[in-house]
Amino acid sequence: METESEPYVRLATLRGLHQVVADLNTARSLADTLQTVADGIIAGLGYELSAVNLVRPDGDLVVAAVAGSAHAEALMAGRVGSRVSWERRLAMADQWGSLRFIPYTEGWVLDDDDVPQWHTAGPAPRFPDEWHPMDRLFAPMYTAGTAGGELLGVISVDKPRNGRRPGAWGREALQMYAFQAAIAISNARLRANMQRALVRLEREQQALRASEESFRQAFEYAPSGMAIAEMGGDQHGRLHRTNDALCRLLGRSASQMRRYSFSDLVHPEDIGTLLRTSAEGGRAELRLGRRDGSYVWVSLRNSVVADAADGPRYLLTHVEDIEERKRHELQLAHRASHDSLTGLPNSAELRARLSSRLCGTPARSEEHAAVAAAPYGSLDGFDEVESTAYKQYGHGFGSDLGPDYAPDFAADYASDFAPDSATGEFGAEHGGAPYPGHVHTVAPDEDSEGDGTKGLAVLFCDLDGFKSINDRFGHHTGDAVLIEVARRLTDGVREGDTVARLGGDEFVVLADGLGQADAEDLAVRLRNAIIPPIRVDGRAVRVGASFGIGWAGCGMSADEVLRSADQRMYVEKRSRAKAGRRAG
Repeated sequence: METESEPYVRLATLRGLHQVVADLNTARSLADTLQTVADGIIAGLGYELSAVNLVRPDGDLVVAAVAGSAHAEALMAGRVGSRVSWERRLAMADQWGSLRFIPYTEGWVLDDDDVPQWHTAGPAPRFPDEWHPMDRLFAPMYTAGTAGGELLGVISVDKPRNGRRPGAWGREALQMYAFQAAIAISNARLRANMQRALVRLEREQQALRASEESFRQAFEYAPSGMAIAEMGGDQHGRLHRTNDALCRLLGRSASQMRRYSFSDLVHPEDIGTLLRTSAEGGRAELRLGRRDGSYVWVSLRNSVVADAADGPRYLLTHVEDIEERKRHELQLAHRASHDSLTGLPNSAELRARLSSRLCGTPARSEEHAAVAAAPYGSLDGFDEVESTAYKQYGHGFGSDLGPDYAPDFAADYASDFAPDSATGEFGAEHGGAPYPGHVHTVAPDEDSEGDGTKGLAVLFCDLDGFKSINDRFGHHTGDAVLIEVARRLTDGVREGDTVARLGGDEFVVLADGLGQADAEDLAVRLRNAIIPPIRVDGRAVRVGASFGIGWAGCGMSADEVLRSADQRMYVEKRSRAKAGRRAG
């Protein structure tokens, strides 16, 4: 029995309190700490039952540990009491310092609430301070150690061994123990949080290492080229890392690639395209230089990646070899715009080239004279475009893809000013007005010889005697003749001129910057080039040629220009004596 006049009782209690507080700091986990708190009540403070109610993240309190009774532990452990019920208990209780006591005479109102409890009925106390089975004593624990902190949990105690309600010393000991228990639980929670954080960090690091390894393998062993380039600053675009596929594609080692940026490797004509695709998600098709000096067509796809949350940003570039696709596209374009037998531009391509030089404004009109546009140039512009396209692949005229191999660049140039579907005339959709950059084409005045006017001559050529060769020797010989005539015509004109095959044995030559006499001289030279014998399978055959010279001028459609040249060819054919034509 505890009495205030017995110092040895206080000393024994203090020693027990010291021991159980020391045990609190040896627990290895939060669960061990909570059970140690409950066990310490039994071992050091003289109670037969104790429970630790811990505040959960949602605010309710769960019975986290029970000591002193296996039956009570089975009844209460893990059960939850609402925060509202607990606050009601603490508010109605008598205050013993920081402790809260509810005597049996008042606690009956709590019998039906949701707080887990083990109390049983019993007889009335025999003396004033005797403990009744329905008495309730709680020791709240706060994060700051005092009631001013956040509620951490509540220690519930029952059945003092001496059968009495605790006196001043017993209450002080329980308050001190609750204070130390709150510190131990807070430390245990901190350690648990740190351990979870360490475990989570280790898992994240493992995941990051696995992700980095997966990226490394995907990067290094990707079948297409991959590159990481610096983004921003003085070294913008500098290649930081390249995979084997890109090194093989460009014929350079990884160490050599790190000396370059994409701007160092891109074809000079594609610099603008590269700059426009530097942003995230940018795509481009351009040419990159190989070590041997050649260029390869590639497709670039960019994305921006960050090295860390606030670290530098890099440009991840996927480089795909599209050389074969580009070659195939040019072949398809060539087939669509060129004659399959001779490789010359076909009728559609001829009309497109001719229409690109014409507008709906008649030559020498007031509107015509008022136009002050910057010179566009001559028909050579088509060859300049074609030449650019061929250099992309190292192909030129006379390559293995055939002479004058080029896609329909005229259509690309005039995509916004397409020729009228009925007339073939450019600018028709704009009321016949010239389109931007257009230079009017003016035909020389045939009635004023020697006036020095230069224009776009259209020479319409029809072979004489070709049908008899086809009939006598077959289409194989006829095709060979057409191929040779195409070659001779091509050899006989300037680099910027156009030789096209309309079909059958009809050819057309477009020659810009010629006067009337120049055009006649060109027709004579081409006729003389065609006349010499053509050997096919050991047999020599001959064809003649009739030329009609027409002139292209603004205000005319392409069909009108060709029709005019065709009519003049027939006039010339009829005017020549049959004896002057040699065939067969």
